[in-house]
Amino acid sequence: MTERKIIHIDMDAFYASVEQRDNPELRGKPVAVGHAEERGVVAAASYEARRFGVRSAMSSQKAKRLCPQLIFIPGRMDVYKSVSRQIHEIFHEYTDVIEPISLDEAFLDVTENKPGILLAVDIAREIKRKVRERLSLVASAGVSYNKFLAKIASDYRKPDGLCTIHPDQALDFIAHLPIESFWGVGPVTARKMHVLGIHTGGQLRACSQAMLLREFGKVGNIYYDFARGIDLRPVEAVRIRKSVGCEHTLEKDINRRSSVIIELYHTAVELVTRLEHKNFRGNTLTLKIKFHDFSQITRSVTQSRELTALDVILPLAKQLLREVDYEHHPIRLIGLSVSNPREESDEKGVWEQLSFEFSDWELDE
Repeated sequence: MTERKIIHIDMDAFYASVEQRDNPELRGKPVAVGHAEERGVVAAASYEARRFGVRSAMSSQKAKRLCPQLIFIPGRMDVYKSVSRQIHEIFHEYTDVIEPISLDEAFLDVTENKPGILLAVDIAREIKRKVRERLSLVASAGVSYNKFLAKIASDYRKPDGLCTIHPDQALDFIAHLPIESFWGVGPVTARKMHVLGIHTGGQLRACSQAMLLREFGKVGNIYYDFARGIDLRPVEAVRIRKSVGCEHTLEKDINRRSSVIIELYHTAVELVTRLEHKNFRGNTLTLKIKFHDFSQITRSVTQSRELTALDVILPLAKQLLREVDYEHHPIRLIGLSVSNPREESDEKGVWEQLSFEFSDWELDE
């Protein structure tokens, strides 16, 4: 079997870098894309801002305390999408097997590539050069034989990094890797692993599969494989839309039922509009609530009928809301989404509590 050649490309501080590129006065200065007002959140931060501890998803107020000279720039999503398309045009010069993860991140399978270049690292080097020359932006690249290791490699020498993890080096590389660097291990899982005495990839590899399944459920299989450099997921050139959603960050924290219901109604109306625009039909409705202290929960319900109409979605949303204690925990954000397209639905009328954050394996990233 031919060994796969996978590249992971990650644009460095993408949104902020585009703003600095387009406005020379911002170059070399700490920049945050987002809104500076009290309820604002940082969408992206330049590397100059990151040196002060500013990170994406951080409240704007905290970011300003960490970096008083921080410059806030409103986001320009249309521009970022346009630049992302230009980046993908460069990718397509080498392969059409491209799996976008976000506007600024993608996997490329270059096992068979258009120019016939033997080494994947040479392709990664060329892509980085073309992104810099054509778009005046910087990318980091990771190269390996599977997605897990390529992703880790791209993060290893940021910014402007290029790292290759060869098959004969993989186990040793993983053994010395902090567990926090594992793709899919967020803060909550990392803390649990520390309690279990797992701090590195080597210590994770020493754990039995039965133990990992007992402590982490089905995702324990993934940890078991990753510790051994195993990841059989293919690079998927076509990604099927699995959900449509929207969320609103509120101007003020609210805990009065009448106020919450009004906000829930507006969110449901927007969701229905988006479902119609995307022509998306799903069977699962998910309510997302973020509280005043930034903690968040989700509640979901699956129905046998498709969820497309307001008179169906709103009552279900209210039903989910009754499962949330917001009287003593004021709400700062409300979100709704529809998922689980009909052909994928295999459970009807099932209530479940989902994890706080979503990733490929519903982990706590």
